[in-house]
Amino acid sequence: MTKTTGMTISRRQILKAGSAAALAGAIRLAFPSGAFAATSGPEVTGVKLGFIALTDAAPLIIAKEKGLFEKHGLPDVEVLKQASWGATRDNLVLGGEANGIDGAHILTPMPYLISTGKVTQNKVPVPMSIIARLNLDSQGISVAKQYADTGVQLDASKLKEAFAAKKAAGDEIKVAMTFPGGTHDLWIRYWLAAGGIDPDKDVSTIVVPPPQMVANMKVGNMDAFCVGEPWNEQLVNQGIGFTACTTGELWKGHPEKALALRSDWIEKHPNATKALMMAVMEAQIWADSMDNKEELSTILGKRQWFNVPPKDVAGRLKGTINYGNGRKIENTGLEMKFWKDHASYPFKSHDAWFLTENVRWGKFAPDTDIKALVDKVNREDIWRAAAKDLGVAAADIPASTSRGPETFFDGKVFDPENPAAYLDSLTIKASA
Repeated sequence: MTKTTGMTISRRQILKAGSAAALAGAIRLAFPSGAFAATSGPEVTGVKLGFIALTDAAPLIIAKEKGLFEKHGLPDVEVLKQASWGATRDNLVLGGEANGIDGAHILTPMPYLISTGKVTQNKVPVPMSIIARLNLDSQGISVAKQYADTGVQLDASKLKEAFAAKKAAGDEIKVAMTFPGGTHDLWIRYWLAAGGIDPDKDVSTIVVPPPQMVANMKVGNMDAFCVGEPWNEQLVNQGIGFTACTTGELWKGHPEKALALRSDWIEKHPNATKALMMAVMEAQIWADSMDNKEELSTILGKRQWFNVPPKDVAGRLKGTINYGNGRKIENTGLEMKFWKDHASYPFKSHDAWFLTENVRWGKFAPDTDIKALVDKVNREDIWRAAAKDLGVAAADIPASTSRGPETFFDGKVFDPENPAAYLDSLTIKASA
């Protein structure tokens, strides 16, 4: 049973509620008086949250669609579509009171880049806090159809000759990601560098918002890109290109998006922050059930959310990957994970890897105190407090804030206790 402020609602009720109305009925049974809590409720009734049209925004969308924000005393939560990660940053800097947003579905490194002023106007720091991870796995690295004959998959070195030939002919090699220093930037840089391709010297990296990736590939504006779903699957469904590999093949069970809030909003609204976290946790549990994947795909496909055919969402949600190059594999174990395998928990060791990679590529100085910065931005304590109040099973609460050393597809090992050793093991990195 999932405990919520003195009442109980079963996990089965959460998972099996097939519609917003059905879930609302289950909620009414658990909360016949309509009360939020026996203790103090949220200080406000809403919060403005940004999202990008990516499948890993599902927990926020489901919490809205299924009435979970309302259940936890936040009936006025707004889930607002952002045009790009740059727009997300700018609206976070503004804040909700100034017609911006208070928090967002966000690339995990961005709260660090914003908190330190690395990507803000005039380098002004805007303190941010990560309170949850939204998902693991299920991003993709896709390549233009013209490179199909190279046979490129996980080994990016198969592109070296073709890229060199194109460059020798005077053409630019363009590789797209979604935000400098963000997760997709780091995934595609890792993949290229592991194949002996220097992402700073051998190609040009360009920034393209996720929903515009397919259209840009269609008109030949890029040679490869890294983005989240459903855009890799849509590319394949439209026959424009193919997926060389998924990011879960680089590092299975890797962290991806986070839920982050402005730190000043959390300070003013600690109860509302915890209520928000509880609603998102319940949405993650629902979204993780394989029984709900078809409905989830239909919801995300709606005009106000992604405005795409549900088939562009469904396959990789279930772990079925049509790479578009003659390979189609079912039951890969690389489906997007929202709850299982501690997907929701914001491990500090995961954040440390993202910061270390951003040291590698020059976004942070080599002498950055990674542990201190993670301790400042990562608020796993809020996650734990919300999990306790929600009655999350002990097995779903990690014993440690670190998952320990992680091993990548090319044999490199990241030990969060010794990031310098990891950096020393890498042959391609930003020039000093």
